[in-house]
Amino acid sequence: QVQVVESGGGLVQPGGSLRLSCTASGNILIINAMGWYRQVPGKQRELVAKFIRGVGTNYGDSVKGRFTISRDNAKNTVYLQMNSLQPEDTAVYYCMFNTYWGQGTQVTVSS
Repeated sequence: QVQVVESGGGLVQPGGSLRLSCTASGNILIINAMGWYRQVPGKQRELVAKFIRGVGTNYGDSVKGRFTISRDNAKNTVYLQMNSLQPEDTAVYYCMFNTYWGQGTQVTVSS
C-alpha cells in the first residue's frame, strides 16, 4: 500500500508565499507522475503542476510564473513553492503520485 501525505497549507495574506510538501511512502517502485492539483467547492479538480516521467513538467495556466514544483527523488517527496498568492488561489491542494492521492491541505489566501 502507498500513503501520500501533504503538509504546509495554511492562511496567508495576498501577495504572500507558502511552500507545500508531499511525501509518498510504501510500495512505490516507479513514479510515472507526481504533482499537485487543487479544488474549490463546486468546481472540478484542476492541475496546478506536475512532473510526468519522460515528458517533463506541466503547470496550470493560472499559476505559471508564480508557482514552482520541485522534487527529491531519493525521498519520494515533491514540493510546491507558491509565490504572489492571490485570493483565487484559495483551495484544497491535493498531492498525487501515480494513481495515489493525499487527503489534501487547505490553502487560504485572505487579508
